[in-house]
Amino acid sequence: MKQWILKYKEMILYLFFGGCTTLVNILAYAAATRFVSMAVVPATVLAWILSVIFAYVTNRIYVFESKTRGIRAIGREVAGFVSCRLFSGALDVGLMWLLVDMAGFPDLVIKILSNILVIIINYVASKFWIFKK
Repeated sequence: MKQWILKYKEMILYLFFGGCTTLVNILAYAAATRFVSMAVVPATVLAWILSVIFAYVTNRIYVFESKTRGIRAIGREVAGFVSCRLFSGALDVGLMWLLVDMAGFPDLVIKILSNILVIIINYVASKFWIFKK
């Protein structure tokens, strides 16, 4: 079991912190829409910003154990991370707009399903582009 965990450590950590990031995203979205009465799209954008900050820190430190040092190099890493997240964030906003605002599906169900797709896209981008070893 220990060998299996070591072999898949990165993926296990990504799934764990991806789940935590999804939780940050969904809770921020729910709080914004339920307690502050924000509309779907602005609440989705706010939730995205908070979850991207959380995801960058946890991915850099715990998942991919980035050894990048120096302001310029870290700046490139952050820029790549945010660029990928802009794509997946736009996908999330687009899906929420299309499926909740336009089609009338339940917002939290679509938010959860959208985040599953976002986790997969973000893992591939992080592993093979942003935090490549």
